[in-house]
Amino acid sequence: MWSGSVSLCVSRKNRVGKVKETAAAIVRSILIVFAHPAFEKSRVNRALVSGVDKVAGVTFHDLYELYPEMDIDVKAEQRLLQAHDVVLLHYPFFLYGMPALLKEWMDLVLVHGWAFGSRGAAMRDKWLGAVVTTGGGRVSYSRDGFNRFTMRELLAPLEQTACLCGMRYLPPYVVHGTNVIAKEGISSSAADYHRMLRLLSDDAFRFDSPDGREYLNDCLNEKR
Repeated sequence: MWSGSVSLCVSRKNRVGKVKETAAAIVRSILIVFAHPAFEKSRVNRALVSGVDKVAGVTFHDLYELYPEMDIDVKAEQRLLQAHDVVLLHYPFFLYGMPALLKEWMDLVLVHGWAFGSRGAAMRDKWLGAVVTTGGGRVSYSRDGFNRFTMRELLAPLEQTACLCGMRYLPPYVVHGTNVIAKEGISSSAADYHRMLRLLSDDAFRFDSPDGREYLNDCLNEKR
């Protein structure tokens, strides 16, 4: 489904379909590895990924569309990863973790001898980040909140995976309150997500001290 520098249509109804050629050279190419087992029911995630095919340099990769039987083509996935500079894992934050297919993808694709280890350097110096949606509000993800841990703490396995693979870890981009968010809030979150993708694809955009930020959303606020 992926060929060169292209942006893919995200609708599952057009699974093979629309491809838009990138007109200008993009310094950073971005791969969105998307995993949502009930995408059609998710009003927030449908809005977030709608139109990402219009963001130059972005490849949208829907795992549940491509691998409904979880028969992951490891070599194809590895080639796709090698062709991009930034990898964003986009998924709903169910029970403090990721959907089963995305975890399977990580276990099979990011293997010793390829992604890490003395002979595994395929992912070195690339950027890794998470884009997550969750029903809980931001205040609930704190030491004194309902969820007892911050989002950054709960995503620590991803941060350590980035370290293991020699990648640069980005703070997560998080959309909170998906159970109650209004239509206007969804539209605003989608616009911010697309803006974040454009910033990441621009080589002029730098993170001075990403480890000190809880969310990538905060970087966007600084750039307003």
